[in-house]
Amino acid sequence: MASTVDHVIEARWVIPVEPAQVVLQHHAVAIAAGRIHEVLPIGEARDRFPGARRTELPAHALIPGLINLHTHAAMTLMRGLADDRALMDWLQNHIWPVETRLVSAEFVHDGTLLACAEMLRGGVTCFNDMYFFPEAAARAALAAGMRATLGIITIEMRSSYASDAGDYLSKGLAAHDSCKHEPLLSFCLAPHAPYTVSDATFERVATYASELDMPVHIHLHETEDEVRESERAHKLRPISRLLNLGLLGPGLIAVHAVHLTPNEVGLLAEHGCHVAHCPSSNLKLASGIAPVATLNERGVNIGLGTDGAASNNRLDVFAEMRLAALLAKGASARATVLPAHAVLGMATINAARALGLDDRIGSLTPGKHADMTAVNLDAPELSPCYDPLSHLVYAAGREHVTHVWVEGKSLVEDRRLTLLDPRDLAAKAAHWQTRIAN
Repeated sequence: MASTVDHVIEARWVIPVEPAQVVLQHHAVAIAAGRIHEVLPIGEARDRFPGARRTELPAHALIPGLINLHTHAAMTLMRGLADDRALMDWLQNHIWPVETRLVSAEFVHDGTLLACAEMLRGGVTCFNDMYFFPEAAARAALAAGMRATLGIITIEMRSSYASDAGDYLSKGLAAHDSCKHEPLLSFCLAPHAPYTVSDATFERVATYASELDMPVHIHLHETEDEVRESERAHKLRPISRLLNLGLLGPGLIAVHAVHLTPNEVGLLAEHGCHVAHCPSSNLKLASGIAPVATLNERGVNIGLGTDGAASNNRLDVFAEMRLAALLAKGASARATVLPAHAVLGMATINAARALGLDDRIGSLTPGKHADMTAVNLDAPELSPCYDPLSHLVYAAGREHVTHVWVEGKSLVEDRRLTLLDPRDLAAKAAHWQTRIAN
């Protein structure tokens, strides 16, 4: 009913994502109790909801909040720590030693809070995380007002968080139980990778995933070395191993998925798996270029992730959109591959679908939560604008994000964070930089 609408956001363009390719000019989104009540022309909205608070964005595109389908948020504290190294050198000789020495609940909370600030200022309203101490990440996400899917990390190695794979699972499931009434939080099982998880642990993960109806979030076929090691140790490539263990299915989010045979692409498609494509991280660590055009053509649902700031070094989904589109075109030698509307879908509704949240977020559809991002397309470097959808992927950047809402609550207003204090974040970053460097 009209009386339930409490906020109307008017924009030069509203891009709902569903249906695809639709661009609504001079439209408004009416919000009631944190949900999208209606999308309608501005004049009609003013007539029907005269008492509602209005936000006028006359030069902006209003889009669904972006979703970062794969990150390690707390690793923002290690941004730039060990650049220009191969993946296993980077992990074994630089990242893992710092984590062994310093990772704690406080580290994860502060690093995740810093990541949330960066993502919010870049139009991201939801992130899928994989790291230690998920309950600390949960506290940070809630303090920032963000939506998060938190990984129940599982690995065979001992850490400051857990002693063995069973301990990781027990602690992660306890975090899930303690947070299950938080509407902004959800969880997925997060076995780290095939080379760090045993068959027995994978079988336990598969059981929990089935019992709890929870996605499984895993690094998969990221490097050629990973594939070779699996063939040596298990006489199987990683995807075939997961197939035998019952993990391929519509709940699987395969992160990276760079080194795939045509048959493996077919397996992902046949089993309804999802891919979290992280183009910047893949290039920076020289892991390779994922066969995104082929995956897309076979019907595999692809979302976009940044990976962690330690290997990217930005939590910037706008940058990932542009790079994903250009890489797919260059690798396939076809300029028509991954048009702008498809790439925006990868950063919104596709990622929501992978997380099982597409009934709640990912498009500006009545009934869904009002998770939205406004992008100012009036800057000189964006002028003229013939096609706002194209501009969002090929021309605009996170610096053009002016407003962000989650469930209708303003988290970024005129580029300013409303819940987080940049001075406090800077102090936390400086504190951990000193500890990491010494």
